[in-house]
Amino acid sequence: MIILGIDPGFAIVGFGVLEAAGCRQRLVRCGAINTPAGLPLPTRLRQIADDMELLLDQFRPEAMAVEELFFNTNVTTGIGVAQARGVILVAAERRGIPIFEYTPSQVKQAVVGYGKAEKRQVMEMTRRLLGLAAVPKPDDAADAVAIALCHARSATSRLCNRG
Repeated sequence: MIILGIDPGFAIVGFGVLEAAGCRQRLVRCGAINTPAGLPLPTRLRQIADDMELLLDQFRPEAMAVEELFFNTNVTTGIGVAQARGVILVAAERRGIPIFEYTPSQVKQAVVGYGKAEKRQVMEMTRRLLGLAAVPKPDDAADAVAIALCHARSATSRLCNRG
């Protein structure tokens, strides 16, 4: 199964593509969609939509895992992220790709085993679980890989526990 993990944003959208087979996961690719500051929000959203189409064409994921929106103290930023997230969800929905949403604590629980783990712990466990030489960069890409890994571990947990 090819899983596309997405860490939504409007300045940076992290993405991570995993191949999951039973208990094994392999990182295929990760990176970020960057939109330049100073551009109008509609232009940035169009760029995110266009780049999402390219990602979906290139990797043909069978599932997309997206982090649920978490509002911090900056509501204005949260609104922009929510709009970018909507563009991302529509891109997958148009192609009939199943969308799975996870809270930050669900991702931490799946990857580290503790729902209140520190960000660095999640990044290090992601690196270890996937056998990577280094933590993926930028941080948004590392977050997206962890989100994809969360889905892989959730979706395949029954396979891993069969004797």
